[in-house]
Amino acid sequence: MKPVRWGVLGNAKFARDHMAPAIHMAENAELAALGTSKPGAATGWDFCPGLAQKTYDDLLVDPTIDAVYIPLPNHLHVEWTLKALRAGKHVLTEKPIAMKAEEIDAIIAERDRTGLLAAEAYMIVHHPQWIRARELVQGGAIGKLRHVDAFFSYDNHEETQNIRNRPETGGGGIRDIGVYTYGSARFVTGAEATDISCRMIRENGVDVWAELDAILEGPLGRATYTAMTSMRLQNRQEVTFHGDKGLLKVANGPFNANLFAEARIELHNDQTITSERWPAANHYKIQVENFGKSLRTGAAYPCPLEFTRGTQVMIDAAFATAREIHW
Repeated sequence: MKPVRWGVLGNAKFARDHMAPAIHMAENAELAALGTSKPGAATGWDFCPGLAQKTYDDLLVDPTIDAVYIPLPNHLHVEWTLKALRAGKHVLTEKPIAMKAEEIDAIIAERDRTGLLAAEAYMIVHHPQWIRARELVQGGAIGKLRHVDAFFSYDNHEETQNIRNRPETGGGGIRDIGVYTYGSARFVTGAEATDISCRMIRENGVDVWAELDAILEGPLGRATYTAMTSMRLQNRQEVTFHGDKGLLKVANGPFNANLFAEARIELHNDQTITSERWPAANHYKIQVENFGKSLRTGAAYPCPLEFTRGTQVMIDAAFATAREIHW
């Protein structure tokens, strides 16, 4: 396939550390340009010699760029995703792609009008550990699914200027990491959440701790669901799918696979534990390659905007039902 020429719209640290190197390493992809407010001044991009630095607008009108990756602050995602599509670019936008579910409708409409590929950079569904987890749970490996619990936390209380701690940039724990705890349960089970309620702690106008309870309803029947997100607790990442014949643990930092520990799932049946490991899989690189395959061949993309909208509906419901509590 002809390589997809990528531009990165925004000189974000996450882009430099993770997504841009993934684009650079991916098959059938070429990292060609960086859009920045100060072209020529961006540093830390030495891994990609010859990278052109342009203004945001110049990158979007560059006819040699096929697709753009957008890692801008949350409140700018919809605006620049629509601008990219209207400029004729395929677009992969960092999560959350929007602040509310109805905003995604405008992106879907523009995607359909232009025939271009647009998606949220929800990388975990590309990782083989999550694909295998879905196969096992939906294949009956744990019997009838009865409960799912998910946990994602970190502590950034000292980073007062971090966009995650600022309400004006769309900060907060749920928008940053709720997409993982909520979306992973939907991806693995094929269910949607009902009867949602949430308890929340806020600081400076953003949620720093939230516990969501719901019922999952889907092809596997009904199950209870609990998800915890926090920006004020020690690092913890894990999801457990609990059935009447066993349970499946996706642990070891499954949302940052191989960053904290080796990517692994554990299947518990009676007294037997079976583990599967993926020590080398890079979900960012696989995501870029899947995006390029869909762009060039028309193959279905693993994480369409319709799936993204379903997770955003859960996020919206968390805020709508939030009952504020205090430490």
